[in-house]
Amino acid sequence: MPTIENTQMHLIDQGSGPAVLFLHGNPDTSEIWRPLIEHLGVGYRSIAPDLPGFGRSTAPAGFDCSLDHMAAFIDSLVVGMSLPTPLTLVVHDIGGQYGLAWAARHPQKVERIVVFNTAFSSSYRWTPLHRIWRTPLFGELAQRLTSRRAFAREMKRGASKLSDAQVDAIFDRITPSAKRMALRIFRSTQLRDFLGWEDEVRRLLSSIPSLVLWSDDDPYIGAEFADRFGARHVSHYKGFGHWLPLEATDLVGDELRAFLAPA
Repeated sequence: MPTIENTQMHLIDQGSGPAVLFLHGNPDTSEIWRPLIEHLGVGYRSIAPDLPGFGRSTAPAGFDCSLDHMAAFIDSLVVGMSLPTPLTLVVHDIGGQYGLAWAARHPQKVERIVVFNTAFSSSYRWTPLHRIWRTPLFGELAQRLTSRRAFAREMKRGASKLSDAQVDAIFDRITPSAKRMALRIFRSTQLRDFLGWEDEVRRLLSSIPSLVLWSDDDPYIGAEFADRFGARHVSHYKGFGHWLPLEATDLVGDELRAFLAPA
């Protein structure tokens, strides 16, 4: 496990070839990417860390979750692991916020970008669940009262095609640290923070090979946000929810492999 800024990072690192960096969202770990990495095959070096505080990665007390710091942190990870750049960046959910911030700050280190459902817009509006998490005491109480059954119900609402086994696996990987980090992220993130960053991201994605893979039945992030990244290509997947990499691994895996193939 590499140590980055006093944070022990657990990660998947397999295959050889051009580097592909995968960044997960909440409440996930690097394991959300494993089926897609397996589908992609051995012709790529696939790196998928557990983000700080999630899974088996640690996070110091008071870890800074701001876009500025996470952009710097991701760069420290890339440099600390001596990852060859420019690389391909694949992101989802809060991993998208952090990864896109890093890419905007270090465009010379990014060859291609793939975005799964991610909120990166000052015009986004928090869902009722997010507002609970953002409220001190109520967020902690909601987490404490969320049983496995209640968690499964919400996950199936967010992505009806997830299997019971997939939902159970996600639940079992949620640590006390991940719960604390999720609340810290939602409480420290202000939608106005994306002002300025949005324009940088659009300029970058319009200038390099970029692909948005978007599930249109995501109850957390509407389909209208798919076209706001400035990506050169956007693919909409109807009938799938927020966890598209798990719900439609073969479909998006084929599209990802075609996107990464040499011209």
